[in-house]
Amino acid sequence: LAAALGGFAPVDKPSHAAQKRREEIQLRFNQGVLMLHARQYEHAITSFHRVLALDPEMPEAHVNMGFALIGTERFPAARDFFESALALRRDQLNAYYGLAVALEGLGDLPAAVGAMRTYTHLAPTDDPYRSKAEAALWEWQAQLARERGAAAPDAARPPAARPRPEAKR
Repeated sequence: LAAALGGFAPVDKPSHAAQKRREEIQLRFNQGVLMLHARQYEHAITSFHRVLALDPEMPEAHVNMGFALIGTERFPAARDFFESALALRRDQLNAYYGLAVALEGLGDLPAAVGAMRTYTHLAPTDDPYRSKAEAALWEWQAQLARERGAAAPDAARPPAARPRPEAKR
């Protein structure tokens, strides 16, 4: 057989093809992340679209596609990608954060508050986006309270903005 192949050993085609597919997924995913960080949202969308064509069950690609779509202010599509990421993996933490931002963009603050509360409930205390999430929650809850004609509840304020109890002497 090797003589018929010109001295080359046969290649295990299924595993070779699978390896090349995994390599392309990783390459396109990394390109998408770079483009997302560079705020080149359309290029990121193109990369994540290819990743999802190759691996539609990859929740991280759904989440990053959602963030790229937020960058282009396509909030309904972004919401759909965050929801699909959560359908694939319920504990995909950054999907809750992105879903909250997309819902805010759609003007659905009560749902945004719910998604962000889920994020803050699940996020570890040292999560780098936790303080930003808590600030967004405070802002959204205050806005909802204003819309209802009531003052923002003290518990909804971020810890740094809450009045401190007087020290006992």
